[in-house]
Amino acid sequence: MLNSLLEKLAGGLDAAKIPYMIVGGQAVLVFGEPRLTKDIDVTLGIAPDSLPKLMRLASETGLEILTQEPEAFVRRTFVLPARDPESGFRVDFVFSDSEYERQALGRVRRIQVGGTTISFTSPEDLVIQKLVAGRERDLEDVKTILAKNPALDHDYIRRWLAWFDQALALDLSATFSRIANSRSD
Repeated sequence: MLNSLLEKLAGGLDAAKIPYMIVGGQAVLVFGEPRLTKDIDVTLGIAPDSLPKLMRLASETGLEILTQEPEAFVRRTFVLPARDPESGFRVDFVFSDSEYERQALGRVRRIQVGGTTISFTSPEDLVIQKLVAGRERDLEDVKTILAKNPALDHDYIRRWLAWFDQALALDLSATFSRIANSRSD
């Protein structure tokens, strides 16, 4: 059921020429340890003013929009929440416009799922995204991603974490170093 929904989403996004990447728990299933997740997070390479195009895609793929006022909700949150009535899976479409997201969209990994090639975030960008989210579950995901992908580009990860540290007044670089170093002990 999940794979057919991913295929349907990827086919629709590709046909609509909307750049995208699957992020979050679904990407962890590819690059980390399998775990239960009942949602699909999709980062889009379009701005919120492209909402009508996305609304058409959602309608064509049979998704239910989960907000009564999509325009106002997207303007406020940059997210269009939807649900696939057949599977019950929630699908969150996240509009993006930052330099980081543009670069991450250019680094996607195209992975065959069933009969469709789907764009997943790179494992390096998944580590960055998980560290920015910063929940305990996200930090556990970072550990499994690092363990399963020993050849990650740590320089790329550190460069963007330094940028987020500055922009968000965080210390993600130290968290990453702590997790990465704990693996080599």
